[in-house]
Amino acid sequence: MKGRTIALDHINGREAAALMVDGKLEDILIEGDAPAIGTIYRARADKPVKGQGGMFLKTPDGSAFLRQIKGLAPGAMLVVQVTGFAEDGKAIPVTQKILFKSRYAIVTPDAPGLNISRSIRDEDERDRLLEVAHDMMSDSTFGLILRSACAGADLDEIAEDIEAMCALASQVVHDEGSEIETLSAGDGPHVQAWRDWVEDAEVVRDEGCFDGHGVLDALAEIQSIRESLSGGGFMFIEPTRALVAVDVNTGADASLAAGIKANMACAKALPRALRLRGIGGQIVLDLAPMPKKDRRAFETALRSAFRSDSEDTALVGWTTLGHYELQRKRGRIPLSEILK
Repeated sequence: MKGRTIALDHINGREAAALMVDGKLEDILIEGDAPAIGTIYRARADKPVKGQGGMFLKTPDGSAFLRQIKGLAPGAMLVVQVTGFAEDGKAIPVTQKILFKSRYAIVTPDAPGLNISRSIRDEDERDRLLEVAHDMMSDSTFGLILRSACAGADLDEIAEDIEAMCALASQVVHDEGSEIETLSAGDGPHVQAWRDWVEDAEVVRDEGCFDGHGVLDALAEIQSIRESLSGGGFMFIEPTRALVAVDVNTGADASLAAGIKANMACAKALPRALRLRGIGGQIVLDLAPMPKKDRRAFETALRSAFRSDSEDTALVGWTTLGHYELQRKRGRIPLSEILK
């Protein structure tokens, strides 16, 4: 099946959205039990963490952890936003830098100014978008970022999006409550799909569409720790309590270039494999044997592959033993936890 398809359905009673590209599962979003990223709380400062420059907070959904707490005293009330998912037994990661994000616009109450995505390079298009940005933000002290989805979009739709985000931002910023409370819930999978999967695609909303479009079969495959690579190689992706181990193998290829071919295939496939499994944290690659002179080519391929990935990933570098390390944002609940 050629082309892009966005399927909106449910799995085990949980809202879910799947992106299929040419018949292959490219991304999956499934509702979890934890607070969604983007959720905004009025929280109360609880206990500082000495040596880490952080503070535990009390929220309606349990304990949260905030870094960079200069001047914050226990008992103080503050507004924070969820930035990721916590491992079992750990606090929810939050920030005081609040963003209000939609398909076309990101409103930034603490960062005034008008900005347009750098991916929009056509000067006429940038002028067209700046005009609507100035019109909508002329009386506002908030900042605005127009996202890449604005390119070629209808100005009325963009203006409506900006107005909605500004209204929500104003409601939260001017809230006068004095108790811990959820001020705004994060987006669910269906809204996230509309917000972030902006390229042209067929949208399917029929109940049971996951089965008809091969989503369930693809999910069954990625629950395995084994991921096949182009060229006949494969890799094992095994989360542990401390880190995620990725073991790359050449398969039946016994040629002199087998190692570099398997490692380059790993670089290309790794972002999708981690994204679909909802894996983040510390990741260690045990690569197939290859000469040191090929390391730079591998790094270049890896950097290129992660450039378009939806989750922030830091390419840390090589260890003394020849492993390659990454640090990936925990932006999703692991698929193994949702579907267990």
